Amino acid sequence: MTDYDTIRPVRWERDRLMLLDQRALPGRTRWIQCESSAAAAQAIRDMVVRGAPAIGIAAAYGAVLAAREAMAAAPTSWLPRLEQALEHLGAARPTAVNLRWALRRQRRRLDAATPDPAAVLLREAQAIVDEDLAANRRMGVLGAALMTEPGGVLTHCNTGSLATAGYGTALGVIRSAWMEGRITRVYAGETRPWLQGARLTAWELLQDGIPVTLLADSAAPALMRSGAVRWVVVGADRVTANGDVANKIGTYALAVAARQHGAGFMVVAPRSSVDMTLPHGDAIDIECREAGELLALNGHRVAPAGADAWNPVFDITPAALVDALVTEAGVVHRPDREGMATRFAGTGAGDAVPAGQ
Repeated sequence: MTDYDTIRPVRWERDRLMLLDQRALPGRTRWIQCESSAAAAQAIRDMVVRGAPAIGIAAAYGAVLAAREAMAAAPTSWLPRLEQALEHLGAARPTAVNLRWALRRQRRRLDAATPDPAAVLLREAQAIVDEDLAANRRMGVLGAALMTEPGGVLTHCNTGSLATAGYGTALGVIRSAWMEGRITRVYAGETRPWLQGARLTAWELLQDGIPVTLLADSAAPALMRSGAVRWVVVGADRVTANGDVANKIGTYALAVAARQHGAGFMVVAPRSSVDMTLPHGDAIDIECREAGELLALNGHRVAPAGADAWNPVFDITPAALVDALVTEAGVVHRPDREGMATRFAGTGAGDAVPAGQ
C-alpha cells in the first residue's frame, strides 16, 4: 500500500546543499546548488525553499557550509566568522521561528575547541531532518484520528513534503487521513500572490496520486456554506503561548469562515514552531514583502500604474478560532494559555520535544 510520500525538497549531496526550486514548479523540476552559506541565505530569502520546517533544515545545512568557510579562512579563530555567517542566515526570513531554532541548535553543538565544526554541524543537520520526518508521521496519525467521520478537507498554502523534510505537517495529516479513508475530497486554495496552493500543493498531491480540487481563495467561504468541508487543516509558522497562530495570509479568514459554518479548524505544526516566549500573536513580527508581487502576475503587471499594494506574508489567527493544535508532542484541543502551558510547560522557543512524547 502506498504511503503517499515521494518528495524530498532539501538534500545534502556531494558536500553541497541542493534545493528543489519551488518557484519553478509545477512547470519545471529544477535544483539549485548552494556551495556557500551566503547562497543558502539568498535561496531562503528568494523563496527557492519555503515552509517553516524546510527553511530551518536549509539553514541547518547552511550552517555546515558556513563552518567549512570559516575553517578555511581562519583555521585557529573560526568561531567569530561562523557566528557572523549564522547571523546572516538568521536574518533571511523574520517570521518562521524554525529558522532561528535550527541555528540555535547548531550553535549549541560548538565551541572554539571543536576540532571539525563542519562535521559536527552536518551530523546535527541530518538529525534535524530525521526528527522532522518522524514528527510529521506522528502528527499525521494524531491529526487523522480527529477526523471521526469521512468528509471534505480544505487546506491552505503548502504544508507538505515541499515545506518540510518530507510527508508534511497539515498535508501529512491529509495524507494519513486519505490513506485511512477518512477524507472524501481534498480542496486547496490558490494562495495568492505566490500561488503555493495552485503550484505546489496541487502538484504535490497529484504526484502521490491524491486527487485535488483547486479553488480561488475568495471561494472558500461559499464552499464551506455548501457543507462540502468538514475540516480546514492548515500549518503554522509560529504558535504563541496563548495559542495564537501565525500562518500564510488568508488563514485568519478561513478560520472565521469555518467557525461561521461549523467546520473544524485544525492547525498542524512541529514543536519547533511553538514559541512559548511570545505571549500572543500581536508580538509576532509579520513579514511584508514588496508590492510588486501583488501588482503583477508572472512578471506581467495586472494593476494600473500608480496603484500601491499591502503585501503581508502572514496573518494572525486568534486561538479562540482554533479547534485543535496538533504537534508531535500531542494535541491541544481549543488551545488557550492554560492548555499551552500544560502541554509545553518548562520549554521556551524552539526547545525540541522528541516525537511521540
